[in-house]
Amino acid sequence: MSSTSANAATITVERDGHVLLIGLNRPAKRNAFTGQMISELSLAYELLESDEDLWCGVLFAHGDHFTAGLDMVDVGTDLASGDFTVPEGGRDPWRRDGTWSTPLVAAAQGWVMTAGIELLLAADIRVAAQDARFSQLEVRRGIYPFGGATFRFPRETGWGNAMRWILTGEEFDAAEARRIGLVQEVLTDGASAVERAKEIARVISERSGPLAVRATLASAHLARESGDAAAIAQLRPDLARLSSTADGAEGVRSFVERRNAVFTGH
Repeated sequence: MSSTSANAATITVERDGHVLLIGLNRPAKRNAFTGQMISELSLAYELLESDEDLWCGVLFAHGDHFTAGLDMVDVGTDLASGDFTVPEGGRDPWRRDGTWSTPLVAAAQGWVMTAGIELLLAADIRVAAQDARFSQLEVRRGIYPFGGATFRFPRETGWGNAMRWILTGEEFDAAEARRIGLVQEVLTDGASAVERAKEIARVISERSGPLAVRATLASAHLARESGDAAAIAQLRPDLARLSSTADGAEGVRSFVERRNAVFTGH
């Protein structure tokens, strides 16, 4: 898969129509995160959010493993100081900085350790290969998760399920990840989680109106962050705005004409 950089990029970025494929690319080190890797991922996420021609993203990993977590040799000093600086023009790689409007589908296989679970939790839809193995093991290193697991894990899987794995740091398999809701699908019989994630992203980008998708995500985020009443107050204004767009008119025409809509993002 090609990279946007002439250097040895630790994150690959490739366009597939309206989908942006973002790949963790340090397979020889089980995709353990260095400072460079964190910076490159933050820039890839900024591209996903800022380019109006990108309607969905896929986060995946090259090689046999999603990620072994942080490369402590490389990032140990930053970890001790608490200083993981996002580069100019980048976004938080764990997507903790405000509202995100472009959906992200994540695919995991092999090791999914520490920061890797947090990357999944930051995505909107998550799939895993049958061989995926998970561990939120920071407590076994005398620290705690700082990429969002302390609030996203309980929210996504329930308090008891989250605490069972965050507080023990023990390893669990893909079946357990599916049971608790950490992932939405587990691919069996050796099927590729990456290919499944691409399929889902294509459904979103080819069948759904991009303006409607962004509005849907914004409404869901607003309800979660500010309560149902805040989201309810925006329903009619948002619907009126969407109905007045070219895509809104195309959606009505496609319904009347009994065909799939062809959206342009306008």
